Amino acid sequence: MITRIDLRGRTLSRRELLAELPRAEVDVEHAADVVAPILADVQARGAAALRDLAERFDGVRPQHVRVPAELVQAAVGALDPQVRAALEETIRRVRQVHRAQRPADFTVRVAPGAQVRQRWIPVRRVGLYVPGGLAVYPSSVVMNVVAAQEAGVGALAVTSPPQQANGGLPDAVVLATCALLGVDEVYAAGGAQAIAMLAYGAAGSEPVDGDTLCEPVDVITGPGNVFVTAAKRLVRGVVGIDSEAGPTEIAILADGTANPDHVAADLVSQAEHDPLAASVLVTPSVELVGAVEAKLVDRAAATRHSARVQTSLAGRQSAIVLVDDLEAGLAVVNAYGAEHLEIQTADAAAVAERVTSAGAIFVGPYSPVSLGDYMAGSNHVLPTGGCAHFTSGLGVHSFVRAVQVVEYDADALSAVAGRIVALADAEGLPAHGEAVQARF
Repeated sequence: MITRIDLRGRTLSRRELLAELPRAEVDVEHAADVVAPILADVQARGAAALRDLAERFDGVRPQHVRVPAELVQAAVGALDPQVRAALEETIRRVRQVHRAQRPADFTVRVAPGAQVRQRWIPVRRVGLYVPGGLAVYPSSVVMNVVAAQEAGVGALAVTSPPQQANGGLPDAVVLATCALLGVDEVYAAGGAQAIAMLAYGAAGSEPVDGDTLCEPVDVITGPGNVFVTAAKRLVRGVVGIDSEAGPTEIAILADGTANPDHVAADLVSQAEHDPLAASVLVTPSVELVGAVEAKLVDRAAATRHSARVQTSLAGRQSAIVLVDDLEAGLAVVNAYGAEHLEIQTADAAAVAERVTSAGAIFVGPYSPVSLGDYMAGSNHVLPTGGCAHFTSGLGVHSFVRAVQVVEYDADALSAVAGRIVALADAEGLPAHGEAVQARF
């Protein structure tokens, strides 16, 4: 069901190690060629294109591309009480963690009369994409919206694919979650066309739309399939994006102390997302490998999305990696840079401190990735495909900009005027120095 990769007794360079490790093949370039005409169509025809594309890709033509605010609010009344309680607790915990992420302004007085301040300014308006294909993700609404709200963003637009089962509106629980968060600008649009709407804005095409259906945003965040990823790549520069999200992935670094049923359950839980989802176990324990493989067979057969799970586990992106020891295991997971990394070892907290590349780290047997997906308080929008080597998961920092404010008085500028002139002349830009001298 799942491939074994045996690295025992081998000394590999980082380049060689990366070549050995499993990773999903995602052709974003090809997808970009496919979605480019879609972006152009939405840019040119606005809401009319969005309705045509929804009919083509989602099998339903929404009457309301922008969901009326009263329908967003009405969804709360139909929400299962247990689901509502779970969402409210998730919102509380995620808000608590993200409130602590707010960066502080500071002022540095570099000399008498000379100061540089740094201000953190939220972006004006953001577009938050919530997937709705193989599964729907009200939890992603929480993760995106709360981070933006705690950053101080003034205008939020949420977009999610129209659902046939909900009369061309986004999923009812997604709508209810928006209402619980105080968001009333919600769109029934998915895929690349939704990204185009957020990036370029969209003119209305029917009286219900008004002249302008949607104003453009400054930043687009949220996960999606390869076509959403390709669309985000193409609009980058017109707007900011959080990342180019690929298929979701879990890596588990475990030793002989790990519970094999816990490990198997966590690998299956990630495989449930998508046939391309990656589930990777790294361990020095041959005994654990055998036990996990047996548990995987049972759990994959019994779970609701069995076919999807089995495809994911059997894919080239999933594997059990055997290593000589935990030291070698750490080298593997640091090279892999998983979106989600579980540490299920003896002294797990100490091992976790030595991890240098992961979107999020889950420590010990009672911190499964599923906890982070919903209610840990952390954000589940995380870098995939090795992007954890150079970027962070979604947070308040995704929606703010650092702006430096320079304030010198006459004496402070005069004190460095000669040196500025010397540097300007050395760079062949004498007018720079003259702009300083003109003040004295």
